[in-house]
Amino acid sequence: MKKISNNKAARENTVPFIFSAPGARQVSLAGDFNNWDPQAMPMYKGSDGVWYLSVSLIPGRYEYRFIADGVWQDDPAAQERTANTSGGENCVRTVSAEIIGEPPQRPGAVKSATGFPEQA
Repeated sequence: MKKISNNKAARENTVPFIFSAPGARQVSLAGDFNNWDPQAMPMYKGSDGVWYLSVSLIPGRYEYRFIADGVWQDDPAAQERTANTSGGENCVRTVSAEIIGEPPQRPGAVKSATGFPEQA
């Protein structure tokens, strides 16, 4: 797992994982964020046959796959994939860092020596 920041105070983001498998009896999520444990993160099936799970992750790049009824599956919605050591591919999800602490700027605002906009 490659992290963008080594900052121990980095904010975790809630990242949704969604997998459509209406006929599956059991689906779970495995990736480098849980040591590829196929039983550590069971997903929850909605009435529409779509499986859901939200995971808290710090900013970084993560590889993952779904396991539906014991069969490793790709995420059809994954925008990036990478080769794995088993001769297949893992899906990749990049979690962006939230930018916090910077106040919104008014058009034409001038920053003071403190870095914050001066009050008019």
